[in-house]
Amino acid sequence: MIDALTLAVGLTALALAAWCGFAFSRDQATKDWHFIGMAVVTLLAVIQLAVGVVRLVGGDKPHQGTTIFVAYLLGSAAAIPAAAFMSLAERTRWGSATVAAGAVILAVLEVRLYDIWGG
Repeated sequence: MIDALTLAVGLTALALAAWCGFAFSRDQATKDWHFIGMAVVTLLAVIQLAVGVVRLVGGDKPHQGTTIFVAYLLGSAAAIPAAAFMSLAERTRWGSATVAAGAVILAVLEVRLYDIWGG
Protein backbone atom coordinates (compact mmCIF):
# COMPACT_ATOMS: atom_id res chain seq x y z
CA MET A 1 0.00 0.00 0.00
CA ILE A 2 0.96 3.61 -0.28
CA ASP A 3 1.69 4.84 3.24
CA ALA A 4 0.99 8.49 2.38
CA LEU A 5 -2.46 7.61 1.04
CA THR A 6 -3.28 5.55 4.11
CA LEU A 7 -2.19 8.45 6.30
CA ALA A 8 -4.22 10.92 4.22
CA VAL A 9 -7.38 8.83 4.51
CA GLY A 10 -6.91 8.41 8.25
CA LEU A 11 -6.22 12.08 8.92
CA THR A 12 -9.09 13.33 6.77
CA ALA A 13 -11.38 10.85 8.51
CA LEU A 14 -10.29 12.20 11.90
CA ALA A 15 -10.83 15.77 10.68
CA LEU A 16 -14.34 14.81 9.54
CA ALA A 17 -14.97 13.17 12.91
CA ALA A 18 -13.92 16.34 14.74
CA TRP A 19 -16.03 18.53 12.46
CA CYS A 20 -19.16 16.41 12.86
CA GLY A 21 -18.47 15.99 16.57
CA PHE A 22 -18.39 19.78 16.85
CA ALA A 23 -21.74 19.96 15.01
CA PHE A 24 -23.11 17.38 17.43
CA SER A 25 -21.95 19.44 20.41
CA ARG A 26 -23.71 22.48 18.94
CA ASP A 27 -26.95 20.49 18.50
CA GLN A 28 -26.77 20.59 14.69
CA ALA A 29 -27.73 18.00 12.12
CA THR A 30 -25.43 17.24 9.20
CA LYS A 31 -25.44 20.01 6.61
CA ASP A 32 -24.49 20.12 2.94
CA TRP A 33 -20.92 21.07 3.86
CA HIS A 34 -20.62 17.93 5.94
CA PHE A 35 -21.70 15.85 2.96
CA ILE A 36 -19.03 17.51 0.81
CA GLY A 37 -16.48 16.52 3.48
CA MET A 38 -17.85 13.00 3.49
CA ALA A 39 -17.51 12.88 -0.30
CA VAL A 40 -13.85 13.92 -0.10
CA VAL A 41 -13.06 11.28 2.51
CA THR A 42 -14.99 8.65 0.54
CA LEU A 43 -13.14 9.58 -2.65
CA LEU A 44 -9.81 9.05 -0.89
CA ALA A 45 -11.01 5.69 0.45
CA VAL A 46 -12.15 4.61 -3.03
CA ILE A 47 -8.78 5.65 -4.48
CA GLN A 48 -7.14 3.55 -1.79
CA LEU A 49 -9.40 0.63 -2.71
CA ALA A 50 -8.36 0.95 -6.35
CA VAL A 51 -4.65 1.18 -5.45
CA GLY A 52 -4.98 -1.86 -3.20
CA VAL A 53 -6.65 -3.92 -5.91
CA VAL A 54 -4.04 -2.85 -8.48
CA ARG A 55 -1.24 -3.82 -6.10
CA LEU A 56 -2.85 -7.22 -5.49
CA VAL A 57 -3.34 -7.86 -9.20
CA GLY A 58 0.26 -6.76 -9.79
CA GLY A 59 1.50 -9.57 -7.55
CA ASP A 60 2.09 -7.78 -4.23
CA LYS A 61 0.82 -9.67 -1.21
CA PRO A 62 -0.21 -8.35 2.18
CA HIS A 63 1.77 -9.63 5.11
CA GLN A 64 -1.25 -11.01 7.00
CA GLY A 65 -3.37 -12.41 4.16
CA THR A 66 -5.20 -11.28 1.07
CA THR A 67 -8.73 -12.11 2.19
CA ILE A 68 -8.64 -10.03 5.34
CA PHE A 69 -6.91 -7.20 3.48
CA VAL A 70 -9.64 -7.08 0.83
CA ALA A 71 -12.31 -7.21 3.52
CA TYR A 72 -10.77 -4.22 5.30
CA LEU A 73 -10.40 -2.35 2.00
CA LEU A 74 -14.08 -2.85 1.22
CA GLY A 75 -15.10 -1.91 4.76
CA SER A 76 -13.05 1.27 4.66
CA ALA A 77 -14.61 2.29 1.33
CA ALA A 78 -18.12 1.67 2.73
CA ALA A 79 -17.78 3.21 6.21
CA ILE A 80 -18.49 6.85 5.37
CA PRO A 81 -21.24 6.21 2.78
CA ALA A 82 -23.03 4.02 5.33
CA ALA A 83 -22.72 6.72 8.00
CA ALA A 84 -23.93 9.36 5.51
CA PHE A 85 -26.99 7.29 4.67
CA MET A 86 -27.80 6.82 8.36
CA SER A 87 -27.36 10.55 9.01
CA LEU A 88 -29.92 11.28 6.30
CA ALA A 89 -32.37 9.05 8.12
CA GLU A 90 -31.67 10.85 11.42
CA ARG A 91 -31.92 14.58 10.74
CA THR A 92 -31.06 15.64 14.30
CA ARG A 93 -27.79 16.12 16.12
CA TRP A 94 -27.52 12.34 16.31
CA GLY A 95 -26.96 12.24 12.56
CA SER A 96 -23.81 14.28 13.13
CA ALA A 97 -22.78 11.89 15.88
CA THR A 98 -23.30 8.95 13.53
CA VAL A 99 -20.99 10.47 10.91
CA ALA A 100 -18.40 11.29 13.57
CA ALA A 101 -18.48 7.68 14.78
CA GLY A 102 -18.22 6.35 11.21
CA ALA A 103 -15.21 8.57 10.58
CA VAL A 104 -13.47 7.32 13.72
CA ILE A 105 -14.18 3.77 12.60
CA LEU A 106 -12.60 4.56 9.23
CA ALA A 107 -9.48 5.92 10.93
CA VAL A 108 -9.18 2.70 12.95
CA LEU A 109 -9.66 0.63 9.79
CA GLU A 110 -6.79 2.55 8.20
CA VAL A 111 -4.46 1.66 11.06
CA ARG A 112 -5.47 -1.97 10.69
CA LEU A 113 -4.94 -1.87 6.90
CA TYR A 114 -1.44 -0.56 7.49
CA ASP A 115 -0.76 -3.46 9.88
CA ILE A 116 -2.21 -6.08 7.53
CA TRP A 117 -0.11 -4.87 4.60
CA GLY A 118 3.01 -5.23 6.70
CA GLY A 119 3.66 -1.74 8.01
